[in-house]
Amino acid sequence: MGIFLVLIGVNTAPILMPPSWIVLTSFYLLDPSLNIVILAMVGATGATLGRFFLKKISGLFRKFVGEEQKSNLDIIGDYLNRKKYGYIIASFLFGATPLPSNMLFIAYGLMRAKSASIYVGFWFGRTISYIMMIYFGDAVLRPFFELFEDRLTGILLIDGVGIGVLVVFASINWTVLITQKKLKFVKPKIWRI
Repeated sequence: MGIFLVLIGVNTAPILMPPSWIVLTSFYLLDPSLNIVILAMVGATGATLGRFFLKKISGLFRKFVGEEQKSNLDIIGDYLNRKKYGYIIASFLFGATPLPSNMLFIAYGLMRAKSASIYVGFWFGRTISYIMMIYFGDAVLRPFFELFEDRLTGILLIDGVGIGVLVVFASINWTVLITQKKLKFVKPKIWRI
């Protein structure tokens, strides 16, 4: 239960949190008697619930997004809604990687995405990812910590990249990309202040 609650908290926060696979792997390394599959499923459930809360909170900030970006985000949301497995595939592919997913769920919140398949795909992707990361935890975790001896630097770097990806995602002209298959950007004025 404690691991579950920690994962909800880590995944509800938009930035400045360690990747949840590091948290799970650390718990496993502290107590190797834990069942890897059950630990991964508990972690994926906590992560999915945390991302649900993050998506809901992010939706409240839509009013600060410029009209052009709102329209743009609505277009990609409509496109994914029209595709039978659009959200589930996108969420699964993102969940199956060890990459931080906070910016994906912030984008979903800004898009007002309502499909339950977002969470189904993410849960299955995260479960698979967590099993692999926990199983190979020591081999994966040690080089990660050596790369970022100052863990705060690593967290800030990962969050900075995530914010940059979100800005680029919101600046893509999705109408042109979807209809004409050309990559075009709109002005990156995302926040109205």
